[in-house]
Amino acid sequence: MISYVKGQLTTLDEGSITIETGGIGYEVLCANPYHFQDAMNNEVKVHTYHYIREDNQSLYGFKKREDKQLFAQLLNVSGIGPKGALAILGTVSVPEFVSAIEQEDDKYLTKFPGVGKKTARQMILDLKGKLIVWLPDEDNEDTLFYKEDLTSKEKRAVVDDAIEALKALGYTEKEVKFVRTELEKAKHGSVDDYVRQGLQLLMKS
Repeated sequence: MISYVKGQLTTLDEGSITIETGGIGYEVLCANPYHFQDAMNNEVKVHTYHYIREDNQSLYGFKKREDKQLFAQLLNVSGIGPKGALAILGTVSVPEFVSAIEQEDDKYLTKFPGVGKKTARQMILDLKGKLIVWLPDEDNEDTLFYKEDLTSKEKRAVVDDAIEALKALGYTEKEVKFVRTELEKAKHGSVDDYVRQGLQLLMKS
């Protein structure tokens, strides 16, 4: 599996970019290749998903790791292939998509190319609750489970992890500042509980 490609960005066209490294040019398919335009002829690191089938091997590239993760999750949904997943990523930010899934907003989801009501409901069924656990450090697994008697120190640690998760979804420091204050007032819960509450607050603000 090719996790990422780092090298010189040599060409860019409507559907892909080419990165040269070690004398090899890798064609990388992208939702919006022009996001990389500022790096033309310079070194660039692109997070990649290596799609392998009997009749096809392709590299799909993303500027952010969470975009790659969402792409991989979308491929697990029945009725969505690489082209469909790429089309979704080309028209929405990760936070917006996560919010739509968590709120079960199938009307919003059917706005994406090739997504009907049946596929939208399938996305909600398959993805709800699975997208909010993307933390910046993949090796740092959440070990603080729900309990009523969290100490103040433990609760601060859980809230801190939830805030970092929201930042990883694309929200800014300014946006999550208000959320932190509200979460500190909330009842004890797990990191996932607080992230869900945070997303709801951000959608209302």
